[in-house]
Amino acid sequence: MYILIAVVFVLGYLAIALEHPLHINKAASALVTGVLIWVMLMLGREGLLTAGEHSEPEGIVHLLLEHLGDISSILFFLLGAMTVVELIDAHEGFRVITDRITGTNKVSLMWMLAIITFFLSAALDNMTTAIVMSALLRKIIKDKNDLWTFAGMVIIAANAGGAWSPIGDVTTIMLWIGGQVTAMNIVAKLILPSLVCLILPLIWFTFTFKGTIQRPEAEVDENKNHQAVTPGQQKLVFILGLTALLGVPLFKTYTHLPPYMGILLGLGILWIVTELMHKNSIETDKGHLMVTSVLRRVDVPSVLFFLGILTAVSGLQVAGHLTDMAHLLDDKLGNMYAINTVIGLLSSIVDNVPLVAASMGMYPMTQFHVDHPFWELLAYCAGTGGSILIIGSAAGVATMGILGIDFLWYFRKIAFPAALGYFGGIITFWLMWHNLH
Repeated sequence: MYILIAVVFVLGYLAIALEHPLHINKAASALVTGVLIWVMLMLGREGLLTAGEHSEPEGIVHLLLEHLGDISSILFFLLGAMTVVELIDAHEGFRVITDRITGTNKVSLMWMLAIITFFLSAALDNMTTAIVMSALLRKIIKDKNDLWTFAGMVIIAANAGGAWSPIGDVTTIMLWIGGQVTAMNIVAKLILPSLVCLILPLIWFTFTFKGTIQRPEAEVDENKNHQAVTPGQQKLVFILGLTALLGVPLFKTYTHLPPYMGILLGLGILWIVTELMHKNSIETDKGHLMVTSVLRRVDVPSVLFFLGILTAVSGLQVAGHLTDMAHLLDDKLGNMYAINTVIGLLSSIVDNVPLVAASMGMYPMTQFHVDHPFWELLAYCAGTGGSILIIGSAAGVATMGILGIDFLWYFRKIAFPAALGYFGGIITFWLMWHNLH
């Protein structure tokens, strides 16, 4: 059963990768894979899980519910953030930014957007930043190939920006809360490798991605029928929406509640404000501006895809595949740099959260003390390695859903520059550490 679970995961992964040739939505493949893995865990529980209570059906259900708690917190956050972004979009809030972006040169525009994404991701987190930037890109770029290329660079920039900030990525938060790293140290040690991870792909695109972008015109005409949004309303919704997104890290720090509670609070406030704002508008003008209408535009298949893939990975974790992988790496490689490099590459295939959780469980603090280079490099590799494949990071999955990016297209066009940045950052970290010691 242990091998069969691995085979089902690989087949499910292939179905996701070949979504377009197979004409099967990736969400369907992910859901089937996730559920099948847990069915096999239940049927083969005696052989797989000998630890007391977990060999009983109730034990497996208990484990599933535990993992579902973590998964649903990501899903609710994703739903809340996507709804806030769509609400800003419906009120043309992004025009506050897009009207100021007048350049059409691909290279200079890419540098500007990537640097904004890099620093925004450190303040927000990589998934929220990717959602906001995807909505912005849709407003600026018409051509699908250009749009996807910019989105690929946004994913790289969001993951690189999240890696050096204690609140920028789920794995960095885990290491920070777990006491493996301290906030100031992670910033000091990882900002340079993360910058290299951003700049090397940008240099690559500077030489390979020429010309000017075409701006979409159809959407501007489309909105001419709606006279409901005044400049004041536009700015108010934009400011409130941005405050809701940027306020999540502060909410988490002061209340110690999960981030999804913060985003749901922000959405609730924005919902009340927009309802009051449009209460006197005629029905035809306000219909598209109401949250009930905006919710219909939120990409539900993406949320279900997230549910399926995270359920599948949690099944691998329960079956012991990820822990066995961590032990295998430790036995075969032994070297801190080699172990973390492979963990980063693996995080482009499976979710980085259980990989980091397995590493935290395997290596006690007595072996690697607080702020040991092992933890710093783990935060960098697990945070940025996911950029190499589009479903390797939350930022990638969110962008894939919003802009409909094809897995194989991403692999052909973005995997190499992403890998270039990833390995460049590791070399930079190695040089820094060896010069400091």
